[in-house]
Amino acid sequence: MKYKVTFRKRFDAKGQPSDEPTALVSTPDGVIEDAEFVEILEPASLHASDDISQGSDSESGEDDGFLAFGTETWVYDVAEGREREFKDALLNSEVVLDIEEVPDEAPSM
Repeated sequence: MKYKVTFRKRFDAKGQPSDEPTALVSTPDGVIEDAEFVEILEPASLHASDDISQGSDSESGEDDGFLAFGTETWVYDVAEGREREFKDALLNSEVVLDIEEVPDEAPSM
């Protein structure tokens, strides 16, 4: 069974990724047979023309610890009969935004 999983991904004020959400998914051996990276979507705030540290009510624009949220999407191939273990591991990671079952590709005729 294949699942498309979208994770919450954090970015710092310079637009650099500040976490690796897939590292938080801990499954027993043999549950995940393959994983394929799909995409990273950066938060729109990284592309704003205004300096995010300007105009804040904080004493210093550098003390607000800005971390913007985007997403990172992967497709996982999960061993047959181990879907529950996979989904439990995703929920325990606390960084999963969406889990979508990917239908098997039907052969084209």
